[in-house]
Amino acid sequence: MKITFLGTRGYIDVRSKLHCRHTSTLISYKGTRVMIDCGQDWLYCVKPKPQAIILTHAHPDHAWGLANGAPCPVYATQDSWDVKELKKFPIAKKIVIHDQEIFKIGQIEFQVFAVEHSIRCPAVGYRITAGKSTIFCVHDLVAIKQRHKALKGVQLYIGDGATIKRPMVRVKNGVVFGHTPISTQLGWCKKEKVPRAIFTHCGTQIVGGNQKTVAAKIKALAQEKGVETALAYDGLSIITRKLSHKY
Repeated sequence: MKITFLGTRGYIDVRSKLHCRHTSTLISYKGTRVMIDCGQDWLYCVKPKPQAIILTHAHPDHAWGLANGAPCPVYATQDSWDVKELKKFPIAKKIVIHDQEIFKIGQIEFQVFAVEHSIRCPAVGYRITAGKSTIFCVHDLVAIKQRHKALKGVQLYIGDGATIKRPMVRVKNGVVFGHTPISTQLGWCKKEKVPRAIFTHCGTQIVGGNQKTVAAKIKALAQEKGVETALAYDGLSIITRKLSHKY
């Protein structure tokens, strides 16, 4: 399985050479190419076209690149399709997926896991299996609702890099929403015995920060949690059979 981080910037104004485009992750295996998320700065830029696009949720930085349609089928939950903006997008082939559902696109298998993130735009993450490799990819979250099941036996966790240590979590009418920091997500990986993690959807602290300072903080967290950890950047590619090597 090949993982390419097409874009790694969160829904923020600041950008850099390393983190320029909105978060999108391409999964490739034996000729199958699936794009996870297509934010508004991907409008007119989905080239070459993937076999499918799957959405985590309907926020602008994850779905609004589809405003003029899509060059392939688009998979999303009913919650996402019900968001008024997505309803208007002229997408020819809309496919509804459900929490816990397992589906295949070409040679790649996906399982849907609901996550806490947004009240208006409920989100999901994906357990992804191709050949002998299994990863978990989630671009925005506060928590994975069935975390143990989602992360069992996973070789690599791809997570939300909105913040390093400071929680961006709020509560409205008893519902939690926002972003959980990298430090907490690494704690999940340690508990569930996930050996490696890489973070995308990078926030202002990472995108606008001093690279050496940020790298030192990530290295310290990796040592503390005992999880091999890295930050993704636009254009980075990883092949899962080579994960025993450093990023």
